[in-house]
Amino acid sequence: MKHLQIAVGIIRNAQREIFITQRAADSHMAGFWEFPGGKIEQGETSEMALYRELLEEVGIVAQNAVQITTLEHRFPDRIVTLSFYLVEHWQGEPFGREGQPVRWIKQEELRAEEFPTANLSIVELLVSQA
Repeated sequence: MKHLQIAVGIIRNAQREIFITQRAADSHMAGFWEFPGGKIEQGETSEMALYRELLEEVGIVAQNAVQITTLEHRFPDRIVTLSFYLVEHWQGEPFGREGQPVRWIKQEELRAEEFPTANLSIVELLVSQA
């Protein structure tokens, strides 16, 4: 079974809004909203992958990311390990560098049903801490 290691950035601004992106129509879990990030490549730490992915996906240079938690989720065809980082400091203004829809949403207004099931517990955690 395929096992993916993913680094995920929870980009939060001073107004406690979270930057989220929408998954492409041709991707696994298409149409759901997600926190930006991506696969950890061979030879990378999760933090290195996070910084690379945030630059590639949303055009920011993340700084001082803090790991919050790591979650594992099993799908019928794959296992996904997600390393979540809180990113409150960065250079640049995040945008959909790959043409994907994006939005800022108040932390307390995050809705678990808009995210892939693997993100359920992190969304609940963020809402409970809002």
